[in-house]
Amino acid sequence: MPHMADPNFAHTLTYIVEHTANGAMGLVVNRPQELNLADILEQLRPDIEPPVLCQHVPIFIGGPVQTDRGFVLHPSGKTFQATVDLEGELSLSTSQDVLFAIADGVGPAKSLITLGYAGWEAGQLEAELAGNAWLTCPFDADILFNTSSELRLEAAAKHLGVNLSLLTSQAGHA
Repeated sequence: MPHMADPNFAHTLTYIVEHTANGAMGLVVNRPQELNLADILEQLRPDIEPPVLCQHVPIFIGGPVQTDRGFVLHPSGKTFQATVDLEGELSLSTSQDVLFAIADGVGPAKSLITLGYAGWEAGQLEAELAGNAWLTCPFDADILFNTSSELRLEAAAKHLGVNLSLLTSQAGHA
């Protein structure tokens, strides 16, 4: 929601990877950071010069938890050493081989790479939703992969028919 005060999540669009009775895990998908894939590859395989193309592959701030851990959202189809299929023809890979495949031009055609994730303890996300902290919408691959990062939040709201500038921080309870 527009009034989110937590600086980790203010004006973010977060894809919820998993939500169970034990808690939830998500990835912020609209906050690119200064790093790009070439920077990451220089650390992972310093003896190989990253392709120039990798300088244009952004790395996103996925959330405040384990900010040194990488996650790659991509369409289902290609499987890597650590890949989990999610809903909506989407997969999540966490192994380095997916990064190498992207760099070598044999990875998923579309991907979104993050460092870190957002995590909620059991009941925490539900309480935030009840407190009107989040606006929820269904997954849309077009928003994730074909919309520029600075327009994703607005596109997700528009998908719901909502203009974020017209929302209030006041919650109504009947």
